[in-house]
Amino acid sequence: MSFYQRLVRDTQAARGAMLTAPIIQGCLLRGEVSLPSYVAFLTEAYHHVRHTVPLMKAFRARIPAGREWLDGALDEYIEEEQGHDEWILDDLRACGVDAEAVRHGRPGTATEVMVAYAYDQIMRRNPLGFFGMVHVLEGTSVALALQAAQQIQTHLGLPDRAFSYLRSHGTLDQEHVAHFQQLMDAIDDPVDQADIVHAAQVFFRLYGDVFRSLPMPLTERVAA
Repeated sequence: MSFYQRLVRDTQAARGAMLTAPIIQGCLLRGEVSLPSYVAFLTEAYHHVRHTVPLMKAFRARIPAGREWLDGALDEYIEEEQGHDEWILDDLRACGVDAEAVRHGRPGTATEVMVAYAYDQIMRRNPLGFFGMVHVLEGTSVALALQAAQQIQTHLGLPDRAFSYLRSHGTLDQEHVAHFQQLMDAIDDPVDQADIVHAAQVFFRLYGDVFRSLPMPLTERVAA
């Protein structure tokens, strides 16, 4: 079994627990959506996505000895992730929201804790554990983003320009996951592997807490 396959297997229970978040179940299974809930999601997304590039740069600066071959992969990630936080602000503007107020606002506690754990993983633990966050966020985007965007747009009638983050990540992350799988299978140190699995399990819990912190929609179900 490859390391990527083991990573998926060993985090399956944590992923399943994240997906039980009521707002995810309500949106995907029952079509329960509302503009305040979507705006809250985008707001929290902005406050963690804005840290993606700084986190990767911090990771690159602290690559452990013998792992220098990761430089190229991290440079590629950094280049591809530039500006994604601005996409989210554009989506918020399309929803009629003051994007600058979001930019200068504070994240919710669950988001702040998840970001803090990511920095802690890089600065105090094993920087390679950050790949656990990549596994959680990109894997979740592939599984949920396009379906969620369709449900929300169908019900709320928002323009296409309100979904650049969800739709771009749902598509882009399909490609990223294939690249991520190859990258994980190149990591052969048992300690690094264990740290990535552990971090992914924690990130599934923390990202689930972000979803659980969002306001539940007070809306009718999407018509069949």
